[in-house]
Amino acid sequence: MTRTPIRIVLADDERMVRTALRAILSAEPGLEVAGEAATGAEAVSVVRQVRPDVVLMDVRMPETDGIRATEQILSSMADPPRIVVVTTFENDSYVYDALRAGAAGFLLKRADVDALVQAVRLVAHSDTLLFPAAVRALVVEHGRAAGAPPAWVARLTGRESEVLRLMATGLTNAEIAGRMEVGPATVKSHVAAVLAKTGARDRTQAVIAAYEAGFLRTS
Repeated sequence: MTRTPIRIVLADDERMVRTALRAILSAEPGLEVAGEAATGAEAVSVVRQVRPDVVLMDVRMPETDGIRATEQILSSMADPPRIVVVTTFENDSYVYDALRAGAAGFLLKRADVDALVQAVRLVAHSDTLLFPAAVRALVVEHGRAAGAPPAWVARLTGRESEVLRLMATGLTNAEIAGRMEVGPATVKSHVAAVLAKTGARDRTQAVIAAYEAGFLRTS
C-alpha cells in the first residue's frame, strides 16, 4: 500500500533558499513540495490554498514575519499544518516567539540534509518534541518567568506531571508508556490532559509553558 506523501510548503524570502530546499526535499521518497511563498502574508495564503502537512517557515520575512504568519495559520484553520521555523541563529528571540505562538519546532539554515528530512518526517508523523535541549536553551535565553506559579500547575495530577517531564526530554508516547509501564492509550490521554490544562496547542508550547512556570528546571 502506497503511503500518502508528506506535503510541504516552503516560506522564505530568498529564492535560492527555496530552490535548494525544494531540490533536497523533492528528491526524498514520500515528500512533496506543494507550494512556496516569499513573504509571511503569501505563506498564509498558500497554506490555506494547498493545505500542506508541514510548513518550513523563515522567521524573518517582509510584510508579515514568520511569527505573525504562524499565528495566523494556526488560528484560522481547523486542522492546521505543523510549522517548523527556520533560522540562521539558534538563540534567536524570533524563534522563541514563534515556538510560543505554536510552531512545532525549529531548524537551523545550516542543518545538513539528514537533519532537515528527519525533522520534516518527525513533525508530520511523530509525537515527539524536536530538539528538546535546544528548546531548553531558548527558554534560558529568552524565557519569561511567570512569577507566581500559574493555576494549572496545581491542577496537574501526579501522572500528568510525570508525563510532562518526560515529554520535555523528547520521548514519544510509546517511549513514555514503556518508562511508566502503562499503555500508549493511557499516555495519550495524559498528554491530552496536559495540553488542555496548560492551554497549549502542542508539546512544544506545553514544555515552554512548564519551563516559564518553573515547573521544569532549566539547569
